[in-house]
Amino acid sequence: MARASMLLVEDDAALAELLIYHFKREDFEVAHTPDGEEALLLAKEKAPDIVLLDWMVEGLSGIEVCRRLRRMTETQNVPIIMLTARGEEEDRIRGLETGADDYVTKPFSPRELVARVSAVLRRVRPALAGEALTYDDIEMDTVGHKVRRSGEVVPLGPTEFRLLKHFLEHPGWVFSRERLLDAVWGHDSDIESRTVDVHIRRLRKAINIGDRPDLIRTVRSAGYSLDSGA
Repeated sequence: MARASMLLVEDDAALAELLIYHFKREDFEVAHTPDGEEALLLAKEKAPDIVLLDWMVEGLSGIEVCRRLRRMTETQNVPIIMLTARGEEEDRIRGLETGADDYVTKPFSPRELVARVSAVLRRVRPALAGEALTYDDIEMDTVGHKVRRSGEVVPLGPTEFRLLKHFLEHPGWVFSRERLLDAVWGHDSDIESRTVDVHIRRLRKAINIGDRPDLIRTVRSAGYSLDSGA
């Protein structure tokens, strides 16, 4: 499995330490906070692949954090699993109706939770389950660094390869120039945001050979998305 990033929002220090241990052992990248307000800031700064969210945390409640994550452009499609000691049916329904994808009642087995997280990620992010990424008629071999469209090899430069890989890992998601800079060039990059436009044009030119449909959608005032409805 490719490395997945997780935001863990849990104010029980002992439980958080236990979960961090188990998920890092499975090669997850884990960011942790016990505070609901800080969780929103962390998620906005860098959208995780999945959120583990306790119902009762410091600051904002887990339910309110879940509600706001679903309203934020950066995290509206990120899977959320709620952790809570509240096992009543009404509480579970409330959590799911607020936007949670799954609901785990305490106490639980860390190994079972790891399995459930992996199952959710396989469903919503198939790219995390293997070394080949596909979307529509595009195929990417992430190990061999090869891209094909309709079976034909597409030559890409290193930056365009990383850019396409990021899109293939998040099909349908809209990314601003700033988020693409962070994801593809890195936190410490001093490249101007307009540079993204240049590489998007290069990527489009490479993958749209032969008048093939343009799969990269420009979203006005928002950014770019890999979208077969483009």
